[in-house]
Amino acid sequence: MDLDLPLWFEVGSLVILTLILVADLLLILKRPHIPSAKESTLWVLFYVTLALIFAGLMWIFAGGEYAGQFVAGWLTEYSLSIDNLFVFVLIMSQFAVPRRYQQEVLMVGIIIALVLRGVFILLGAAIIEQFSWVFYLFGAFLVWTAIRQAFPGGDHEDDVKQEGFVVRVLRRFIDISDEYDGAKIRTVVGGKKMWTPMIIVFVTIGVTDLLFAIDSIPAIFGITQSAFIVFTANIFALMGLRQLYFLLGDLLDRLRYLHYGIAFILAFIGLKLVFHAMHVNELPFINNGEPIEWAPEISTWMSLGVIVLSMAVATIASLIASARDKRNAVDAAPAVEGSTGSEGH
Repeated sequence: MDLDLPLWFEVGSLVILTLILVADLLLILKRPHIPSAKESTLWVLFYVTLALIFAGLMWIFAGGEYAGQFVAGWLTEYSLSIDNLFVFVLIMSQFAVPRRYQQEVLMVGIIIALVLRGVFILLGAAIIEQFSWVFYLFGAFLVWTAIRQAFPGGDHEDDVKQEGFVVRVLRRFIDISDEYDGAKIRTVVGGKKMWTPMIIVFVTIGVTDLLFAIDSIPAIFGITQSAFIVFTANIFALMGLRQLYFLLGDLLDRLRYLHYGIAFILAFIGLKLVFHAMHVNELPFINNGEPIEWAPEISTWMSLGVIVLSMAVATIASLIASARDKRNAVDAAPAVEGSTGSEGH
């Protein structure tokens, strides 16, 4: 059964979400600052509550199945967005972006991500409608992405190195100053108009968003084929990402096993897509073009359970390991001091 929502609900939802994002952007432009932990927490809770309210409305207007698809899609995209934050931290550090202006950089990154994902969603929906065999490709791609995510070859440092080529090309064709001028992308140095390093930051974040869009869109299409759910889940996943960046802060470094949780989710959804492709198979060289009846159909609620459990296990394991390392460091400190003291005697 296809998703059948009232037109006013679909249009109204997109209009309201767009207005919230615009208001968030205007707030940053009017009052650039470093948000406190309390402010960031309240904003993150606001956006999470908003997503849960939307899920409730989906349940009322479309039923539990589609509400479950939205929640599973939203959590998948949210976990991938948190992964995106690791790269944002590296970019901010690499280009020494003043902390006061990091909010504006993040908001620009979120807008670029929304535009790119919107394009990929439209393309993905059109391709899926015409070619059901694309699920085989999506599934294989996600399994490969999961392997790359889980092992050192998929390290975030490599993502930033890949973007170095783009930066070198940019510097070759335009004049870029050595110093920032607030959050401006254009400045005047010695009477000559130049771009500031902020333009490099924006381009780098744009390239990063493109790479993440390529990963994330097949993942959510493995949960739902509704373009409306895919798009709204992406919007809710990106809303509050700016505040989450400042809320998590140093905690991002402590989430050492998060990439394993994300890798498991991607591999699971990849296999789910392959099973779905087998279930609706039309390729003539596979089972004579007939659906493979024994291929299991993994339910939305099982997918939701796997996603929640994977992220919970990865997060708890990371925090336990971090606490253990901290304890070991404290226990080792007196021994070091004692040995230094004895040498003095």
